[in-house]
Amino acid sequence: MSITASDVKELRDRTGAGMMDCKKALNESNGDMDTAIELLRKKGQKVSEQRADREANQGIIVSRLSEDGKKAVALELNCETDFVAKNDEFIRDANAFADLVYEKELTDLDAFKKEKLNGTQVFDKLQDMVGKIGEKIDVSRFELIKSKGEVVIYMHPGNQLAVLVEFGSALKDKDIGKDVAMQIAAMQPIAIDREGVDDSLIQKELEIAKEQMMNEGKPEAIAEKAAQGKIRRFYEERVLLEQKFVKDGSVTVGEYLKSQGAPELLSFKRFQLGEHD
Repeated sequence: MSITASDVKELRDRTGAGMMDCKKALNESNGDMDTAIELLRKKGQKVSEQRADREANQGIIVSRLSEDGKKAVALELNCETDFVAKNDEFIRDANAFADLVYEKELTDLDAFKKEKLNGTQVFDKLQDMVGKIGEKIDVSRFELIKSKGEVVIYMHPGNQLAVLVEFGSALKDKDIGKDVAMQIAAMQPIAIDREGVDDSLIQKELEIAKEQMMNEGKPEAIAEKAAQGKIRRFYEERVLLEQKFVKDGSVTVGEYLKSQGAPELLSFKRFQLGEHD
């Protein structure tokens, strides 16, 4: 069967694969479009398997926020190189994935990959991207927040860092939310307050600090007291409400929020490209 340029174009439009790959698939399938699509998909699966152990720490973070500030999404799409991350089609795909999460209000990554996007299962779409681009590509994580209060999003220039912050009620001054989000972006807290810090982490920090003091020859009682002092500093550095406010070091974030009459801070999520839990 003769393969025409319009056949190749149709396959390219349906799969996004390269012209030569489309032509080859059509030749191998004797012009059968569905079989050609399956061949391209299998190619993507093969490339995906070959690159499964590769690191994909480049990519892009995209976000969505409802007009009323009550629903927000951040999503990370990873690839292997910065060159691919800057590709317009890669960026469009990332935004399409974020739209899907937002519209379907998805919370589970596995369930997300089983959803369909423009008639194609997300898992298959990702494999198609791998086959076309030749790099490991995956949605590593996303976060959906639905709030009765208000969510603020801060996107750092370059789309490699995003922060979602949830407040218990609407903000009278949007700059307050932005200030807190930028604080989280810069200072990387691990919890809002002390209650949000895992006890095992504190015990580990205590043991390390105490052992360090005793190795320096300090008596156990003194080492214990010094270790407690280090834990206080740990809280000041890693707990959001106890951190020094970046824009005014004379007050803590908690004191700043109180002075502004801000609503209760309920949760936050910080997305740094390539840094996964």
